[in-house]
Amino acid sequence: MCRNIRQLHNFEPPATGDEITSAALQYVRKVSGSTRPSQANQAAFDRAVAEVAEATRTLLDHLVTTAPPRDREVEAAKARARAAVRYGT
Repeated sequence: MCRNIRQLHNFEPPATGDEITSAALQYVRKVSGSTRPSQANQAAFDRAVAEVAEATRTLLDHLVTTAPPRDREVEAAKARARAAVRYGT
């Protein structure tokens, strides 16, 4: 899976439409092997992004968990710390 796709489930506040669309776009780019499709493929590319985003929204709406919601700022700080260790900054 593309490392730019972030987990969207169980956050407070919930994932936004922009986050879901961004994840869908990354997925379609990865699967298609193209960051910018040709004009001939643009409609199919856009339709795929919309369908993946809708499927993602449906999935997120139906998932249940007993775990407490995670805080976005805390998770972002953890990611920055991991990156600092990984890249030595």
